[in-house]
Amino acid sequence: MAVQDIMPTWVGATAKQIARGVRRGDISATQVVADHLEHVARADADLAAFRTVRGGEAITEAEKVDEQEDLANLPLAGVPVAVKENTPVAGLPTWNGSAAVRTPVAEADHEVVRRLRGAGAVILGATRMPELGLWAVTDDDTAVTRNPWDPRRTPGGSSGGAAAAVAGGLVPMAHGNDGLGSIRIPAACCGLVGLKPGRGVVPCRLGADDWFGLTEHGVLAGTVADAAVGFQVLAGHRPEKLVPPQRLRVGVSLRSPVRGVSPDAPNRDAVAAAGRLLAAAGHDTVPADPVYPTALGLQGIATWFAAAAADVRASGLDRRRLQRRSRRHVALGEWAQRRGYVRQADRAAWRERSIGFFADHSVDLLLTPALAGPPPEAMAWSGRSWLANMRANIRYAPYAAPWNIAGLPALVVPVGRRPDGLPVAVQLVGPPGSELLLLGVAGQFEMQAPWARHAPGYPRVGTGSPAVA
Repeated sequence: MAVQDIMPTWVGATAKQIARGVRRGDISATQVVADHLEHVARADADLAAFRTVRGGEAITEAEKVDEQEDLANLPLAGVPVAVKENTPVAGLPTWNGSAAVRTPVAEADHEVVRRLRGAGAVILGATRMPELGLWAVTDDDTAVTRNPWDPRRTPGGSSGGAAAAVAGGLVPMAHGNDGLGSIRIPAACCGLVGLKPGRGVVPCRLGADDWFGLTEHGVLAGTVADAAVGFQVLAGHRPEKLVPPQRLRVGVSLRSPVRGVSPDAPNRDAVAAAGRLLAAAGHDTVPADPVYPTALGLQGIATWFAAAAADVRASGLDRRRLQRRSRRHVALGEWAQRRGYVRQADRAAWRERSIGFFADHSVDLLLTPALAGPPPEAMAWSGRSWLANMRANIRYAPYAAPWNIAGLPALVVPVGRRPDGLPVAVQLVGPPGSELLLLGVAGQFEMQAPWARHAPGYPRVGTGSPAVA
């Protein structure tokens, strides 16, 4: 075994472990970041999680963290964090998923990046996403991003690079955003905790109009504690310890929002396993199916199309440079808006119905599958037809989008493995303001049935760190 394989390293530690070690002086932020940069250089050639790595800039940023006198007040002191490439980071271009939609070097950080830095985090780089964030697979003509659990599979999308980076141990926590499932779908594909906050909890300000208000910023992490700290930092709150929730009544549903698409056996089994974990934690479960109206599906698809068209119009880019699938999507968005299919009234009606669901069924939360099937093959989806992409996306990931339209908080948490070894997860949905409650329940899952924080074979370094041992 090579010497570097047994050297102590903080790669593989959780965000909370790293921050605690930096605050106590057990390790410097500079060394933590250097360790992670070395791991990225070793592992990302296979994963293609990062679009851009801030090597020297990240080291300089870490040195500034080490020089601060108030480390005790930095909940993410020295923690390497990746930012999704559609969110401005000062000094970097904002790629938005391809060279065709890249915008110039940002002069200032987005507010969520500013909050991460303010908490002591060090921005390691920008993670890859599909063009315009439209797809639940991540690739372009420069690279195919791969799932660390199985490189033949996609890590999902659109925060696919973020999920691959965390599952591969490249960073302990990554920023993402979620317009129709773009945090939760990759989290489910890669065995991570992924939280989409409710509407207005974290400032968004992306694209033309935040995808008609559907998009939220959040984090992907390997542990519930890390996800909780990351969420509270993004929300502008001083992080507080999660409190295990008292007895809850949880509705359970396998019903798919998309007719003709049903969860496969591993995803049905995952919901059953989650029900047992809820019961073991002292909660009650009852069948409770949301009624997904036909108009909801039409509104979701029309808004998906129109969001792309609105972003392209606002940016003034030459749409002829877009990938073929994206050009078709934008054209359909323009058509949907001309025909009046994108209606705020329909979205508002679904939000009202969704909030009423919890009172109507006397439940505190809703449990559903996270996915309907396994992650699709990792391949050059950006070169395939629009129809092939649509079919693949809808067939495997129908469960996330309704809760963006409703603006409700929703969380994905791992609960086991599929027969092929890939992670399997469930989704928990709550009423407005229930983010910490969702995380508290996820913490009870984690306590009873801990999951592997990284894919087998990652991180590709030793585990001699004081933080890991």
